[in-house]
Amino acid sequence: MKTIFSKVKLKSRQIILLFALVLLSAIGQMLLPSFLAQMISHGVAEGENRVIWMYAIIMAGVTVFSCIISFLSVKIASYISTDFAAQLRNQVFSKVQEFSAAEMDKFGTASLVTRSTSDITNVQNFLTLMLRIGLLAPMMAAAGLIFSAATGGEVSSVLLIAIPVLLIALTVIVVLASRYSISLRKKLDQINRLFLESLEGVRVIRAFNRQKAESERFENANRDYAVTAMAAGRITSLLMPAISVIFGVTTAAVLGMGAYYVNTGAMEVGSLVANSQYISMVLTSVMMLSLVIMMFPTSYACAKRISEVLETESSIRDGKFSMKEKTMHATVEFRHVTFAYPGADEPILKDISFISRPGEVTAIIGGTGRGKSSILKLIPRLYDPMFGEVLIDGINAKEYRTEDLRSMIGYVPQKNVLFSGNIGENLNFGKENGTEEDWEQAAGIACADEFISKRKQGYYDMIAQGGTNLSGGQRQRMAIARAMMKKPEIYVFDDSFSALDMKTDRQLRENLKKNIGDATVIMVAQRISTIVDADRILVVDDGQIVGNGTHEELLKSCSLYREIAEIQLGKEADLNEKCNHI
Repeated sequence: MKTIFSKVKLKSRQIILLFALVLLSAIGQMLLPSFLAQMISHGVAEGENRVIWMYAIIMAGVTVFSCIISFLSVKIASYISTDFAAQLRNQVFSKVQEFSAAEMDKFGTASLVTRSTSDITNVQNFLTLMLRIGLLAPMMAAAGLIFSAATGGEVSSVLLIAIPVLLIALTVIVVLASRYSISLRKKLDQINRLFLESLEGVRVIRAFNRQKAESERFENANRDYAVTAMAAGRITSLLMPAISVIFGVTTAAVLGMGAYYVNTGAMEVGSLVANSQYISMVLTSVMMLSLVIMMFPTSYACAKRISEVLETESSIRDGKFSMKEKTMHATVEFRHVTFAYPGADEPILKDISFISRPGEVTAIIGGTGRGKSSILKLIPRLYDPMFGEVLIDGINAKEYRTEDLRSMIGYVPQKNVLFSGNIGENLNFGKENGTEEDWEQAAGIACADEFISKRKQGYYDMIAQGGTNLSGGQRQRMAIARAMMKKPEIYVFDDSFSALDMKTDRQLRENLKKNIGDATVIMVAQRISTIVDADRILVVDDGQIVGNGTHEELLKSCSLYREIAEIQLGKEADLNEKCNHI
């Protein structure tokens, strides 16, 4: 809770106003039993109708006043809690945007979604109750005790036993219920994760007829959550019966003692009625407060989970290097880089060294899972290396501000992500204020204009979330066009040509040669045909560079590269001839 309130401040003026309104409402409610006592003692007992009507009008006026004040206080409390939740949600969203890939892997998508929606909503509901009931109930309880002692004498001593018993019962129930709160949130994360997976992979699930197996997996997680929730519910269900028993016994004791004192003449009937009202108010206040207390374990667990996000610092920190001091251009160098993913047993990259200069194309090829994509992820600092340096224009990438570093890079990831909106809006991720002329130029280079021109609304045609209404090749060309819009110094293509046919692949490579100028291109590819004309080809195996050179050089010097080429292009006698036609 402390972390949350340190990040999002409540406005003191609103809190003071709310406190004043709640205080007025409490005073109004506390005056009613006193007026009732006066009506009974001086009006009903003495048969004075004028006094009865006078107090009736006064009580009606006080009730209306209290209702108006209560309405205003509820409205302000709701506004404060809603505004608080909105600010908190913005804080969480902004924090997540700063996370590196390591922090995203740590929390997981499903958990972050739950924390920024359900958890914040729970905290908001708790804050609303705190502002509405948490302020009013203690005031009413304190005032009720004072007025009860003033009007009831020894009858009010019943509260000395009733309140401690009630508090003990509440404490036991809250402590037992709190054991389940964090567990329930984790199990909700699991349900959300499975649901998210099933939505994203619905086509694969149907293709392999795994609907029944996935339903069973979700059902097991759902049942586990339900069992835990029912266990927590059984404990919390004890609250109302406990309160009802204590409330009933206390009321019976008050009326029994009050009747005795009325018979002896030590107390007036009006005072007994007023005192019983005050005692009911005290117990009702404690009961109202118990509802807030019952929400505390869940809200505390939610607040703790939100705080974990807000307190997590990104492992990617900004440097202080000024872009004005940069003396080189479009140069990428790896110096003895070793890298392991968080929690991995061993490094995925070991002692990687190479340099890419302006206007050059550096290609990376190798077996599956050998670390090719991991090399590219270090360039825009999605991760940082364990050892060694990644130099961009002669400066360690860690010295740049991440915003400056990434502004120099056009990155096309292995998994092409498109966003809901039209084609132009997606292209403008590369250039915020891009025009239709910019779109046409970028799409032409990426060979995307071919399918865009066939759509009814052209660049204003809508794309579904994730680009699900496009084919794999269309998504790849859209992602490449988005990078071309940026016109960066460095192009990073992570297996971005895999879904293209040979003709489109060749045309796209020719377009890149003509348009990238002196920018550096670093690409991961699976096909020899895609990288045959690269200035430098790095062959990666088991996280190490085992070959470095041009296509012709590697055919002679690198057995792994030659093996890949023979598999894809044929035997030795045909290799050079086939490469010349690609």
